[in-house]
Amino acid sequence: MGLLENRVAVVTGASSGLGRAIAIRYASEGASVVLADLRDAPIEGGASTQALIEAAGGSVFALQADVSQWADVDRLVTTAVERFGRLDIMVNNAATYTGTNLLESTEEQWERVLRVNLSGMFFGCKRAVQQMLTQEPVNEVRGRIVNISSQHGMVASPGDFPYGVSKGGTVQLTRQIAVDHARDLIVCNAVAPGKIITGKPGAANDPQALDYSQRRTPWPRLGRPEDVAGAALFLASDMATFVTGVNLMVDGGWMAG
Repeated sequence: MGLLENRVAVVTGASSGLGRAIAIRYASEGASVVLADLRDAPIEGGASTQALIEAAGGSVFALQADVSQWADVDRLVTTAVERFGRLDIMVNNAATYTGTNLLESTEEQWERVLRVNLSGMFFGCKRAVQQMLTQEPVNEVRGRIVNISSQHGMVASPGDFPYGVSKGGTVQLTRQIAVDHARDLIVCNAVAPGKIITGKPGAANDPQALDYSQRRTPWPRLGRPEDVAGAALFLASDMATFVTGVNLMVDGGWMAG
C-alpha cells in the first residue's frame, strides 16, 4: 500500500513545476488527486499531468480554477468532495511572480501577486478547513494542509519585493492555522523550496543566476521538483501527524550555510 492510499488530495497549480511533481507523487502513493490550474498544458512541455497519472493507473480529475477567486476555490473543493467523498489533503501551490523592488513595483503588480499568492492561499486554507471540520478523523487527523512557501519568505532576495512579502505571509498564515486548528485535528505545514530547476523559462534559468545558486548551495546539485514532492508527501502522510506549524526547508543546505 502507498502512503496515501484511500486519501483524497487537491493540488493547485498542478499543470507544471512543483505542483505537477507533487500531484504525480501523491497519485503514485495511492491518493485520488484533483488537479487545479488555469491551464492544462505543462510549461515544461510533454503530456499533461492528468495524462501522466492516468497512464500510470492513478485516480485523477482536473478542473480549471483561478485561486485568486473565492468562487473558483469553493467550486474546486466542492467538486472534489462530490467526486471522491471527502478532502484529506489540500496543497496550496499556485503562485505568480514579479521580480521588482519596492519603487519598481506598481500597485497592479502588488495587488496581483498578493491576490494569487496570499489571498489564494487564504481561500484554499479556509475552504479546506470548512470541509475538514465536517469529516470524521482518520488516524487522529481530520485533514492536512500543505502550503508551498519559499526560501524567499525566510530571507530577503534583492529586487523580489511583492513575491517575497507574499511568501513571508505564507509562513505566518501556516503557523496561525496550525495553532488555531490543532484542537480540531487539522494539520497545517509549509514546504519552503530553495533553488529548484523547473521548466519555467526566463530569469529563473539565467546562467549567471544558476551559477550563483550552485555556488551558494552546499549540496552538489540544485533542487528538482521531485525533492519538493518528497517533502510534501511526508507532510501529507501519517508519518507527520505530530508535525504542525512547520516551514520545512528543501534547499540543499542553503539556509544552513
